[in-house]
Amino acid sequence: MAKYKTDIQDISFNLFKDLKIQERSGDFGENDLKDIVVQFDKFAENEVYSCRVEGDEVGVKLTEDKGVVVPPSFISATKKYHENGWFALGYPEEIGGMPAPSPIHFACQSIYVGANVALSMYSGLSQGAMNVILKVGSQEQKDQFVPPMMEGRWGGTMCLTEPGAGSDVGAAKTTATPNDDGTYNIKGVKIFISSGESDIYENNIHLVLARTPGSEEGTKGLSLFIVPRYKINDDGTSGDSNFVKCTKIEEKMGIHGSATCELTFGGDGDCKGWLIGKEHEGIVNMFIMMNDARLLCAVQGESQANLAYELTLQYAKERSQFKQEIIHHPDVKRMLLKMRAMSRGMRSLILYTSNLFDLEHGGDEMAAKEVALLTPVCKGYCTDEAFQVAVDAIQVHGGYGYCSEYGIEQFARDIKIATIYEGTNGIQAMDFVMRKILKDQGETFKALGAKIQKTLTHPQTGNWKNECASLATSMQKGQMILEQYGKHAAAKEFNNILASSTDFLAYCGNLIVAWRLLSGAIIAKEELDGGNSADKDYLESKIVDFKVFCQHYLSRNTGIAQSILNFDQNLTELEL
Repeated sequence: MAKYKTDIQDISFNLFKDLKIQERSGDFGENDLKDIVVQFDKFAENEVYSCRVEGDEVGVKLTEDKGVVVPPSFISATKKYHENGWFALGYPEEIGGMPAPSPIHFACQSIYVGANVALSMYSGLSQGAMNVILKVGSQEQKDQFVPPMMEGRWGGTMCLTEPGAGSDVGAAKTTATPNDDGTYNIKGVKIFISSGESDIYENNIHLVLARTPGSEEGTKGLSLFIVPRYKINDDGTSGDSNFVKCTKIEEKMGIHGSATCELTFGGDGDCKGWLIGKEHEGIVNMFIMMNDARLLCAVQGESQANLAYELTLQYAKERSQFKQEIIHHPDVKRMLLKMRAMSRGMRSLILYTSNLFDLEHGGDEMAAKEVALLTPVCKGYCTDEAFQVAVDAIQVHGGYGYCSEYGIEQFARDIKIATIYEGTNGIQAMDFVMRKILKDQGETFKALGAKIQKTLTHPQTGNWKNECASLATSMQKGQMILEQYGKHAAAKEFNNILASSTDFLAYCGNLIVAWRLLSGAIIAKEELDGGNSADKDYLESKIVDFKVFCQHYLSRNTGIAQSILNFDQNLTELEL
């Protein structure tokens, strides 16, 4: 079986050569930041990747006496994750955190998630819930819930989906009835709750969307509540049951080590919750966590694609067929080059987006808008394309890939869910086109386009005339598509937009990733021209990535543009 490997060199290239985060990292020097990533990678190899297969094979179990039980190695790994301070990475010191630039946090998250996505979801959901409490919770709520979550004693979840409602969050029927003491009685059922319950934590802190008496229908009538699994004693310890019960765990295609739960609130007694934020602002506050989760989905795709590529590359170098290693077979090499170009391209997109968080925190309003624009692209594009990378990994492994011996087919099973939860990729595409582009008349999209155009004027682009011409044409055709969308919107022909929004998100993903790889190729060429011979092979590979991506992925935009611009998109008139 291939050995675990992370491409630290490519991560460092993105962080320090492309994004130059060391220039905005305060007390952290470049070597300090590199060491964080290297040390975390060692932790991931020894403690996280080592229980990936066990999590898949053993899975989780719902028991009468203990509730949801996870593989024992998951408990140990999560405990060490907190003890070694990795959960605290990126948080301020005043809450026990270890401050670090956002791209460093995302780079480590990518390593963590790629090594064992099912395990990472427990702490990932906890961070998401804690982030909501930090942002909109009262000081009392922060004091009560944040310390034990930081310490790893308590976990967290978000509870939106209900039976029959699915992605239609506004159809939720869970109720929150106020009590005289300021608490609310929560009653209802939530389904598909990731990390909904486990024996990893002493207590689970659920963020639950519910409807108070007299609230209007739809999302505007929803409020958000903090609902612990166990009641909290006066001394801050966990007490008796709060009547939050896991009544079912889902049997799934993948992420077997992650407990996907049906939770019943108040089925056997009064379940107490506390309002967080203002009444009827539940969906707005929950979206703090939803946006975190959507970027985490993108990382789930990107990270597993990169690890699947690394493992597949090793296999292809060792597996002999027809008297030579299969890496020398043209079709296998084609697949490997495509896998590397796409995986590295997704990594560049994720780290670029994470860097915008720091710019946003520094007061850059356009960076905040760009994060909003790129979030659905990251989520939709990276998860769709990562699944295909996993399929190619299986193909390179042949029959061994289809079998479980090498652990490769697990990537495809584990990645697929990321295209579905936290808003399906179809919903991401609708959000991208309708809310992130058309709503502001394309202002942010055009600003991003200006960045791409500026890169295309760099003197080094003359080395790749065909590729850069293809990128420029994609820019032009993209503008034509937006103009057509604008006409449909003015005529209120929204179905003509929505029918092709998924195609347009893929189009923009191809365009933006090609740009990110072009940026990397320019830097690599400058390094080579400057005499950097020590990294010659790697730097040349960055140029190859850009060329391969343009040939095999950016070229798809020609067909997508023709489909959107030249064919009728009013699917409502077509019969099935």
